[in-house]
Amino acid sequence: MGDRWELGAAAGGSLLLCAALLAAGCALGLRLGRGRGAADRWALVWLCYDALVHFVLEGPFVCLSLVGNVANSDGLIASLWKEYGRADARWLYFDPTIVSVEILTVALDGSLALFLIYAIVKEKHYRHFLQITLCVCELYGCWMTFLPEWLTRSPNLNTSNWLYCWVYLSFFNGVWVLIPGLLLWQSWVELNKMHQKETSSVKKFQ
Repeated sequence: MGDRWELGAAAGGSLLLCAALLAAGCALGLRLGRGRGAADRWALVWLCYDALVHFVLEGPFVCLSLVGNVANSDGLIASLWKEYGRADARWLYFDPTIVSVEILTVALDGSLALFLIYAIVKEKHYRHFLQITLCVCELYGCWMTFLPEWLTRSPNLNTSNWLYCWVYLSFFNGVWVLIPGLLLWQSWVELNKMHQKETSSVKKFQ
């Protein structure tokens, strides 16, 4: 009974922290997106949340992993990763692939998210170049996080529990596939519109 209560408390604390970051991302993104179209407003919400997750959650994970491991660490962030480690044990101990991907994710993806926020707010011409680059990096991170594990028949993944399988592994990671995919589609549509507009302008002067 005590172990079950402890598990529930840990899961609840992790979800609360993620919810707090989501709320902060929504508030900041909607504030930055005032006066813009719905697509850009929600893109900013996602990017603010994305940057917060990379720097607030994954950044400390990298630090903990480089000086030791999550399993032997204390604190709020360590507790969150210990809880996630119940679904994927690679996050508890030093896994070279995971730590390598996370270093790239924090340093590159987090920075790209910030630059992309700036590019959207200031309406910079390189906005979609950054957006495509960030989305490809996010998708590559998911690919390298799970494909090596699947190729070895997932010895570290716990899929016997619905919370770990469908919430921790499927939902939380699936979001980082779905939304970058949608943003890639948005960039494709917008670049296509720009191309058609430019082509029409050229034809008018011929």
